[in-house]
Amino acid sequence: MPKSFTENEREYIKRRLKEEAKECLNLYGIKKTTVDELVKRVNIPKGTFYLFYDSKELLLFDVINDVQDEIQSHIISELQVLNGNIDSEELTELLFRLYKKVENTFLLNILTNGELELLMRKLPLDVVEKHFVQDDMIIEKILGVIPHKTDLDIKHFSGALRGIFLSMLHKREIGEDVFDGSLKLMIKGIAIQLAEE
Repeated sequence: MPKSFTENEREYIKRRLKEEAKECLNLYGIKKTTVDELVKRVNIPKGTFYLFYDSKELLLFDVINDVQDEIQSHIISELQVLNGNIDSEELTELLFRLYKKVENTFLLNILTNGELELLMRKLPLDVVEKHFVQDDMIIEKILGVIPHKTDLDIKHFSGALRGIFLSMLHKREIGEDVFDGSLKLMIKGIAIQLAEE
């Protein structure tokens, strides 16, 4: 029979698993991060891990979502500070900073080396679908704090922003010396269509 934990113990173990998973993602990536490594770092039995997560992939995806949420929350708070006084130029700069912020996390590395795609294939379909719905909800939140055109298809804009993000996979092919300028140009195209000016 599994050991029962207090609510505080559960919160502590889950937080520690996420902290160590994030560290392992930075150091090793997805493939080389193992449940054995995680339980050793958190100092729990392997069986305890499975009381919290059905698989390593679900934990890692949870951490990836946390990092994504943190970055998006930062952008939304920046937009709220502007209090609706934003034009397409400012929106372009803000979204560009978002993409550059991602570049400084493990996210770009696991995307570039194909590990994120492998992870997504191992996740239950409902988890993946929920992730895309959350992406659309984030776009709705962003639109909620900027003056925007009212006849927008949020799913298309969400997909377009994801497409721009995925262009980071092809930085070398696009040209490393022109990539930032090209990225900003693509973002500006979306920002112009979003902003009500």
